[in-house]
Amino acid sequence: MAAASDIRRAAIVEDERAIRDLLELHLRAAGYIVEAAADGPDGLRLLQERPFDLIVLDVMLPGLDGVSICQRLRAGGPNTAAAILMVTARDTEADKVRGLESGADDYIAKPFGVRELLARIAAVTRRHARGEDTVDSGHVLRRGALQFDTERRTASVRGEPIELTRQEFDVLLQLAVRPGRVFSRTALLDAVWADDVYVTDRTVDTVISRLRRKVEADPRDPELILTAWGVGYKFADGP
Repeated sequence: MAAASDIRRAAIVEDERAIRDLLELHLRAAGYIVEAAADGPDGLRLLQERPFDLIVLDVMLPGLDGVSICQRLRAGGPNTAAAILMVTARDTEADKVRGLESGADDYIAKPFGVRELLARIAAVTRRHARGEDTVDSGHVLRRGALQFDTERRTASVRGEPIELTRQEFDVLLQLAVRPGRVFSRTALLDAVWADDVYVTDRTVDTVISRLRRKVEADPRDPELILTAWGVGYKFADGP
């Protein structure tokens, strides 16, 4: 019998029965315990009740759209840091950006092949499972208004705890442990996402945008996470 820590739980929020059944079939075959919902309100209730390792979330849902659900999940609750894969029938760049900016880890458009689906699921869950290795375990790092506990993987700003996804925590820590050093988008991709192929420079920009909303006093005039124009990002110099 698998230990409780080895059990992986997945949630599917998808209104098309055939796609929902297909997703459930393959996730169960991959070892997940799966729960599903067929509309937005039921999906939100499910996702607010208990944590999941993976959430497969359709964008176009009856009652409440997937982007709104994703934004609520990232704002707080048991699935703040869950791996989220958004699924939609639309495949324009604007739709992808909207999904990623809402807090999704990746985006796949219908119709999709099973191999691509499973590859993307493996990629987003691998990112979330990857441990932090940039500083010693248990070390408390302070950078200006920010404080990190790398053993517990928690952070606070101006004395208030903040909820961060795994990749948000990893990006912020990469920058903070080397204040003043400019990281290109490629360097951040290599450090945080390593060999995952379903991420781009846009992914880094999206995570930085989310981080600024969480840690900056004024996200429009950042003082901690600074842009090095034409190159990438850096953490402000200072103690």
